[in-house]
Amino acid sequence: MKPSNAAKLIVSCAVPILVGLFGAFFTTDDSINNWYANLNKPVFTPPDWLFGPVWTTLYILMGISAFLVWRKGLADKAIRKALVFFIVQLVFNALWSLLFFGLRSPLLGLIDIFLLEFAIILTLICFEEISIPAVLLLVPYLGWVTFAAILNLAIYFMNR
Repeated sequence: MKPSNAAKLIVSCAVPILVGLFGAFFTTDDSINNWYANLNKPVFTPPDWLFGPVWTTLYILMGISAFLVWRKGLADKAIRKALVFFIVQLVFNALWSLLFFGLRSPLLGLIDIFLLEFAIILTLICFEEISIPAVLLLVPYLGWVTFAAILNLAIYFMNR
């Protein structure tokens, strides 16, 4: 039995949210209040309270974007390829919190976030063939990850 569009939408949104929960596991109070709070950070560092709402919004947008691609079916090789890239970028997304906060390594986080950016760009390129609205929903995510990469880079250099 084929999943309905409603089921696809629920799964498409649940997966990125679960990735976010995985990442949140590594952003413990100790990591935030002791380690991260004591790092030298650039003046453009957002307040801590902003990250939760932004990431929640981005995960939902990512889910809707994936749904717009998945709902076209899996028979087309381009759709399967696009969704594989989407999953790859989710893996890099999840790994960043583990590397940066869990291992307390701005360098490993930086390497990962550059791979994440590349994977998001490949996802956008693949999604473009299938659904322009899906691409547009991922643009804020790419923007935020680009900002996060710059922030990660600054933190790395300011704390060497």
